[in-house]
Amino acid sequence: MTDVTRSEVGIWTFAFDGEPAGRVREAAAEIEELGYGAIWYGEAFGRDTVSQGWLLLSATRRLTVASGIANVALRDPMALAGAERALGEAFPGRYVLGLGGHRVDDTVREFAGYPMPALGNAAAAMRAYLDAMDAVPAHSPVPDPAPLRVLAALGPKMLALAAERAQGAHPYFVSVDHTARAREIMGPDAFLAVEQGVVLDADATRAREIATAHVAGYVSMAPHQEANVRRLGFGDEDILAGPSRRLVDAIVAHGDVESIQKRVQEHLDAGADHVCVQALTADPAALPLPEWRELAPALLSGSRATSPAP
Repeated sequence: MTDVTRSEVGIWTFAFDGEPAGRVREAAAEIEELGYGAIWYGEAFGRDTVSQGWLLLSATRRLTVASGIANVALRDPMALAGAERALGEAFPGRYVLGLGGHRVDDTVREFAGYPMPALGNAAAAMRAYLDAMDAVPAHSPVPDPAPLRVLAALGPKMLALAAERAQGAHPYFVSVDHTARAREIMGPDAFLAVEQGVVLDADATRAREIATAHVAGYVSMAPHQEANVRRLGFGDEDILAGPSRRLVDAIVAHGDVESIQKRVQEHLDAGADHVCVQALTADPAALPLPEWRELAPALLSGSRATSPAP
């Protein structure tokens, strides 16, 4: 069993991409010392997911490192299967491979001016990708146990696929209601690790501004995220002219430590096994170390043990 399945709280961040490797190592070691169970990291135009994973794993001793997610549209299944085996063998029980793709539909779109490949229907594309990964022969040591796999699942079809073909799901940009629906769809045994955006700021106006900017960015640029919030009951009045306060509050927890702790507990009560907290600040590129430090005592005080003895 990988450590992340034993821990209830981790952190999620894109901020490592803008930092030099030495700074990433220092931050990762501090996150482990604070007691978080896992580090989840995204993939865009910074370090590729394999390099980032190796950097974080080599800088820590016990905690889980999880890709959130490795973009299947950007690499051949053979390459990712080999990388999964290498990381799993080198760091036994500590690597989680999250798989997904921001542009797995029928339209080629641009992200920051770069064309993102279209793979077709999301669930069908992911099933085919998993089939291809599993068919790759092993010419290097095979980790035992194999790394945990989770899918970036939002809709019912992908959530069902996550329970069928992976060990669980890693929903991003979701509400507590989505967590309850995901658990119902996947059943009691699949691992459910949800991302939760948070703004730790006593200034209510500033906190809401940061939260609103985060939500606006995703619903305006990510069609799959807009489709998901519509499935959750949000309409044009919440999306097109806003985002609305109702939508922002559902997606981002903001305010004091107690408010954020409450939201994390709501996800756990709704069926999540693990919540990875993404600390949002006025500068998205900055490492939110002050926020991670302040949140740790409250978020981890009631958590299950985060790691085995070294």
